Amino acid sequence: MSDSWNTEQIPDQTGRLAVVTGANSGIGLVTARELAAKGAKVIVACRDAAKGEAAVAQMRADLPPVGADADLEVRVLDLADLGSVRAFAAGVIADNPDGIDLLINNAGVMAPPRQETADGYELQFGTNHLGHFALTGLLFDQLKKRPESRVVTVSSNAHKMGRINFDDLQSEHRYMRWNAYGQSKLANLIFAIDLQKRIDEAGLQMKSMAAHPGLSATNLGSAGTGTGKGLVNLLTTPFLKFSNAFIAQDADAGAQPTLFAAVSPGLPGGSYIGPDGIGEHRGSPTVVAPRNVAHNAEFAVRLWDKSVELTGVEYDFGAPVAT
Repeated sequence: MSDSWNTEQIPDQTGRLAVVTGANSGIGLVTARELAAKGAKVIVACRDAAKGEAAVAQMRADLPPVGADADLEVRVLDLADLGSVRAFAAGVIADNPDGIDLLINNAGVMAPPRQETADGYELQFGTNHLGHFALTGLLFDQLKKRPESRVVTVSSNAHKMGRINFDDLQSEHRYMRWNAYGQSKLANLIFAIDLQKRIDEAGLQMKSMAAHPGLSATNLGSAGTGTGKGLVNLLTTPFLKFSNAFIAQDADAGAQPTLFAAVSPGLPGGSYIGPDGIGEHRGSPTVVAPRNVAHNAEFAVRLWDKSVELTGVEYDFGAPVAT
């Protein structure tokens, strides 16, 4: 148990570099803000530069006395476009040759009508999983350069309803948006746990973590609703509005599992962090149990190999190369 952990317990992050995807709003914004408050340089990765700059202005206003001294940098990243992912990674590497300490795979989309990424993949699987798989692989050499670096991949309680449909990963034959969301979040979790196994086998001094925010009232919950047709949309839109108003945590509380996974000393690699309350909907961050399928070695290998095939990104688990 975390014993009511809170952001005041975040260790000093001075001299550390963190990359946070989807950091212009919600949980990502809070995560970036709190890391910057403790002295980290934070790359605010988001699709829209103007929204990123507005988010940075908000963070600075929320961070007295740090304020203007907070080291926050906006860079454009569209996880639904592998070309954008490659360009973003190349820029980060060029400007930060000494390495990266934290990669927070936070950004995501939830339950939109079926759409495709720039590369022709189903939007949720392509953004939530493949985009982050590619980004992590492209930045992996930089992460290896920093002792005790961490990758935190944000999953969801929705992974419990997910199933990896290897016969129809892109939902081309049948698209049910909540099933597709659950698949993408299960893929996030399988990836995070499998990555730690590969790190351990390689003997690298780094960690892969997973986290989920419980029920959190952020704009993710509204992004995929209100635009579809049929009974599912009629049910989900009012339910999400109700849960945001009466059940969900705010973004500050929702970000705590991610931050705990990112900075808590002594936390074992491969840990999955979520709220400690009933149903893991809200509460203080603690280690929680994923579904057994998240530890399925056969599924993990199939998902990894397919992700490499679809993204064209290979990971190098060799020893870090000095610059």
